Amino acid sequence: MTHVPTTFRPLHEGWTVTAVDGPVPPEARAALAAGVPAVVPGEAHLDLVAAGLVADPFDGDNESAQQWIGDTAWRYATTFDLAPGDATRHDLVAYGLDTVATVELNGVVVATTQNMHRTYRWDVRGLLRAGANTLAVTFAAPVPEALARAERDGALPRVNHHEYNQLRKMACSFGWDWGIDVAGAGIWKPVGIDAWSGVRIASVRPLVDVVTRPDGGHDGVLTAHVEIERDDMTRGEVPVEVTLAEPEGGWALRVVGVVPAGESRATVTVGKEDVRRWWPVGHGEQPLYGVEVRAADAVWTGRVGFRTVEVDTADDAAGAPFALRVNGEPVLVRGVNWIPDHAFLTKVTRERYARAIDDARGANVNLFRVWGGGIYENDDLYDLADEAGILLWQDFLFACAAYSESAEMAAEVEAEARDNVTRLSPHPSLVIWNGNNENTWGRTDWGWGGRLGGRPWGDGYYRDLLPGVLADLDPTRFYSPASPYSFGEYRHPNDERFGTMHVWDVWNRVDYTVYRDYAPRFVSEFGFQAPPAWSTLTRVVHDEPLDPFGPQMLVHQKATLGNTKLERGWQGHLPDPATVEDWHWTTQLNQAQAIRFGVQHWRSLTPHTTGTILWQLNDSWPVVSWAAVDHDGHRKPLWHALRDAYAPRLATIQPRASQAARDAAWEGLPPEPDQTALVLVNDTAAPFAGTFTATRQAFDGTVLAKAGLEVAVPARGTATVVLPADVAAFGDRAREVVVVTPDDAAAGFATAYLDGADVVGQALDPAPLRVTVEPVAGGHALTVTATSYARDVMALVDVVDPRARVDGGMVTLTAGRSVTWTVTGADDPAALAATVRCANDLLDGRNPQ
Repeated sequence: MTHVPTTFRPLHEGWTVTAVDGPVPPEARAALAAGVPAVVPGEAHLDLVAAGLVADPFDGDNESAQQWIGDTAWRYATTFDLAPGDATRHDLVAYGLDTVATVELNGVVVATTQNMHRTYRWDVRGLLRAGANTLAVTFAAPVPEALARAERDGALPRVNHHEYNQLRKMACSFGWDWGIDVAGAGIWKPVGIDAWSGVRIASVRPLVDVVTRPDGGHDGVLTAHVEIERDDMTRGEVPVEVTLAEPEGGWALRVVGVVPAGESRATVTVGKEDVRRWWPVGHGEQPLYGVEVRAADAVWTGRVGFRTVEVDTADDAAGAPFALRVNGEPVLVRGVNWIPDHAFLTKVTRERYARAIDDARGANVNLFRVWGGGIYENDDLYDLADEAGILLWQDFLFACAAYSESAEMAAEVEAEARDNVTRLSPHPSLVIWNGNNENTWGRTDWGWGGRLGGRPWGDGYYRDLLPGVLADLDPTRFYSPASPYSFGEYRHPNDERFGTMHVWDVWNRVDYTVYRDYAPRFVSEFGFQAPPAWSTLTRVVHDEPLDPFGPQMLVHQKATLGNTKLERGWQGHLPDPATVEDWHWTTQLNQAQAIRFGVQHWRSLTPHTTGTILWQLNDSWPVVSWAAVDHDGHRKPLWHALRDAYAPRLATIQPRASQAARDAAWEGLPPEPDQTALVLVNDTAAPFAGTFTATRQAFDGTVLAKAGLEVAVPARGTATVVLPADVAAFGDRAREVVVVTPDDAAAGFATAYLDGADVVGQALDPAPLRVTVEPVAGGHALTVTATSYARDVMALVDVVDPRARVDGGMVTLTAGRSVTWTVTGADDPAALAATVRCANDLLDGRNPQ
C-alpha cells in the first residue's frame, strides 16, 4: 500500500453490502435487500461468494451466470464509534474506491468519485459526531455506467465488447483475451479516519541522482520534495528534517530545511559521498538507503536506491535504438509483461508478489513491464523488485482504446498520474514510464479514423499531459509515449527499425518461424498461447468428455479463435495429438518451442536488438493464455524454456549469411543465410575465452563429424563462430542432430542443439527414456536417462498432485545422458515416473512426414 500515516484509523469492521438496483436473481433478492456481511478492503463478487449467493466465478461457466453483478449498483455501509480526542482535524481517507461512487457520512454526501486509481481525502470535521457514526459508499453499476457515458458522449474505439474506456477503472476487469469478465465494485483499498493536529506530511518525493567525481568515485544526491498541510491553528514556518540511513542501518546523515509561513512545500537536499549504487540483477548489488522525513511531529519513512537511468533513442545507421542504461552501463533487457495477478485485486497478497519475483529471478528475468490495462500495483511489488534488482517499466493506464480528452476526464487523468508518480517515486526499480499500450499503433492501423469523427483520442495525454506531470514531479525516469513506439514523427509506430515493437502476426496469422524475419531494435510484446497445468485446467473445466472445444473449455479460452490458432501453430512442428492429454502436452510444448525460437534469434542479434519482453509472466485466473506461470503457480514448459533462453550466457545455433552472400544480395534486400554459426551471448560483467566441442550425431549417439571451436566473447557482448561444413551439413535430417557443448561445464553456457527437422519430420524413438524415482529429504529424486536422442524432457508432476512441484524441465538429452530433478509435494513414485514426457512420445511410432 501507499504510505499510511500512523494517525490513520482504518474502518474495516462491521460492513454490509446491499444491492441498490439491478437484475438481481430472485433467489438472492431478499438477502441482498437486507444486506450481507462485506469485507473491506474487498469486492462485491467475493462478498457474494462468502455469503453463499454465488459460486466460484472461475469455475465452469459461472462467468456468464454472474454477469448481473456488473449490472448492479452496490451500497456498502458500516457504523463506527468516535470518541472525542485532541485532534484538530479529522479527514476521511479512501485509498481506493472502485469506481463511480457516492460517499456519505451520517447521511450527508461527502463526495462523488470517478476513479479507482487514485486516493481521496476529505475534511469531515463538521460531519463527525461523538459516539456512533455511519459511513456508506454507493457504487454505480459499472457496465451500465460505462454504456451510459458512451451513449451520452459518444462511443470510442476499443477492443472489448464493453465500453471500458469510458471509466477510470481497471480495463481488464471487463474481460480481455486472457481475462474473465468480472467488472464489479468495492472498497478495494483501506478506508478510514485520519485524526491529526498541527502538521501532516501530504507527500514526499525522494528523487535521487549520482554524480561521478573526477577521481572516478560516486556521490549520491537525494532531493526530498516535501509537501505538508497545516491545520487551522498552525500558521508559522515548519522545520523539515531529512535523515538518510545506511543500508545496514547505523550511521545517519541529517539535513534540516524549512517550509516558510504561508507555503506548503520544501526541498531538502542531502549529499552522500562514496555512495553505494543500486544495480539491476546481474549488474551488481541492490543497497537501499533508509529515508526519514520529519515535519514538526509528522513522520514519513521510505527507502531509496542511488542510480541513474537513461534510454538512448537517438537515430543511428540502422534506425533508432531503445537502449536502456543504468548507472551509465547498458542493460540488455530480458523481460516479462505483468498483468494483475488475480482478477479480484484484493486477493493479490505480498506472498503472491514474492512468488512472482521468485519466478522471474528463476527464469533469468531482469524487468517487469506493468501493463496499462491493469493497475498501478501495490507498493509490495515495487518493494520486492527494489530488493531483488528487478527493473520495472510502468504503463500509465491506457490500453487498446481511444480515450476522451474532455475536461472532466483530463482532470481525472492528471490527478491519477500525480498521485501515482508521487507514490512510486522512491523506488529505484522503477526506470520507465510509458504513456499507453497500443493506442498509438491502434490509431494508425486499426481503422479508428472514421469512428472517431475528428474527436481527440488520447494523444494529448501521451504527448503533453503525462510527460508534463513527470517533468514537474519526477524527471529522473525515462518516458515513452507509447508501446510500441518509433520515436519520430511520421514513422509507423510499430516499425522494427525504430524503438519498441510488438510482434503479433506470429500467434495471430503466421508460423513462429516468422520471428526470424524480424530484426527489431527492442520487442516489448510477443507471445504464444498454451493451456495452464493439467491440474489447474481440470479444476475449473468439467466437460465430459474433456475436449479442446468443449463448452467450459471455451469459457476458459478468451482469445478469438484461440484453439484454432493453437492447432495452426503446431502444424509442421508437431504431429496432431491423438488424445486430449496429448493436446495439452502438444500445445504447451509448442508454446515453449515457439518462444525459445524467437528469443534465441533476437538475443543472437545483440546489440542491434537490446531486449525482449515476453507476453506474459502470469495469469489472473485459470485460463488458456500466453502466461509462463499459471494462476495456481505451476511453471509451464514455457517457463523452463524461457529460463534457458534468458540465461545470462546463451549459446545458440543460428543461420548466418557469409560475406559472399552479403555481396551477392540485391540492394535493399537481406542476404540469404548460407552458413550455420554458433552465436554466444555473454550478458555478464566478465569476458569469456574457452573452447566448445561441436558434433553431428546420430540419434543413438554415434558421432558422424566433430570439431573443436575456440571462442572469445567480451563482457556484455556477443561472438559468432561459423561451424565447419562437415558438422553443419546433415547427411539425414530426419536422423541427425548437431550438438555444441562447452568443454568447461562451469563456463555458464548450456549445450546448444540444431535439429535437422521439426519433431514431426524426425525418426525419433517414441520411448527413449528410462525413469527412476528415489526418496530424498523433502521429496523424491526423479532421474531420467536417454537411451536415444530425447527432445524437451518434462515432468508434468501436478497430474499426480496439484501441490507437486519439480525443480527442472524442458531438458534435451542425447543418448546416454541423464538428468536428476527433485520433486516435492507428491508421494507416489510410480505415478511420478509416469508424468515424464518428451517431444518424442507424441510420434507414438508414426513415420516422419
